[in-house]
Amino acid sequence: MDVLYFAWVRERIGVPKEKVETGAATVAALVDELRAREARYEAAFADLSALRVAVDQELSDFDAPLEGVREVAFFPPMTGG
Repeated sequence: MDVLYFAWVRERIGVPKEKVETGAATVAALVDELRAREARYEAAFADLSALRVAVDQELSDFDAPLEGVREVAFFPPMTGG
């Protein structure tokens, strides 16, 4: 699946997008797999309350299932202005 990173998440990880092979059943399990990769992922996912997630371009929760999903995107909360 494609995993996309936006704003400071992208800055911490160092790439805007990557293909990830995963057996994770949920977004939270995917995050755990990513955190285990290396320190830059751990830093990006250190505080999940500061992140939002979209699954196939729909806002979702971290307990969302990943079966059949093609894209997961991580980004900070949006603010108006």
